[in-house]
Amino acid sequence: MRPYLFKIGGFELRIYSLMYILAFLFGMFIALSDDVAEKRGVNDRKIIEDFAFTTIVSGLIGARLYYVIFKFADYIGNPLSIFYIWEGGLAIHGGIIGAFIGACFYAKKNKMNLWVLTDMAVGPLLFGQFLGRFGNLANGEVHGVPTFTPLSIIFSGKFNEWWIKYQSMSTTAQAQFKQLVPWGLVFPLNTPAGSEFPNLPLHPAMLYEAFLNLIGFTILWFYFRKKEYNPGVLSMIYLIMYAIIRTFVSTFRAEDLLIFGIRLPYLISIVMIVVAIIGIKFFSNPERKFVPAKSEEK
Repeated sequence: MRPYLFKIGGFELRIYSLMYILAFLFGMFIALSDDVAEKRGVNDRKIIEDFAFTTIVSGLIGARLYYVIFKFADYIGNPLSIFYIWEGGLAIHGGIIGAFIGACFYAKKNKMNLWVLTDMAVGPLLFGQFLGRFGNLANGEVHGVPTFTPLSIIFSGKFNEWWIKYQSMSTTAQAQFKQLVPWGLVFPLNTPAGSEFPNLPLHPAMLYEAFLNLIGFTILWFYFRKKEYNPGVLSMIYLIMYAIIRTFVSTFRAEDLLIFGIRLPYLISIVMIVVAIIGIKFFSNPERKFVPAKSEEK
């Protein structure tokens, strides 16, 4: 396990960066093949390319800012490292917020229906999230807790307290905790996971999420997208779907951002679900007039 695919002299192709490149390429392919978006007026390749570029850039900025804000102490000593995004440190919730801001900007500038555009984007986004987690695997980040952690501790959210107690136990007492699952991964010592839990098998939380993201994409794109929904509903379904995925995965993660001792993804997921439920009710109103992707207003 290593963060780069190959090295040539001083150049190295990092797997993390490669996954983002592949996410962009596959995302473009998925968006260009979206017959539903085409029926709603998004039938210009240049529109899709420009929209994708805008949201990806704004999403990356949002993902990095979100992460840095909550991990600011890690960057005080070397402020330039804030720009080292190829080393990891992108928060998906910040990416979603940043991408949405970019989508709003693009829709307003080009006088297009924002929700037709976001409905087209959520499928490629979820597939991109699936690919991105393999970049996290290569970097040894977004890791889970040790596989011998009792399930009662994992689901109670008190892992940090238990881990402190575990480290103070005798070797004999520690040996009483057996590995719960056979698929734990041991990460190199020079990775975030390996430095936090040296030589210990961990829950591969990034792979849990990758698997669930792929299932979510399949359901979203090949089932829900085919339904006759008003623009905006599919975007709200994505919010609910990813909120559920992230809540489950965060239960096993060891390094989630915390606020007041509570896992931040839990709080954000609750907000996402509430907003999505309200949004579905709003967009599903039969009296709501459909607005095509491209407005005729000059």
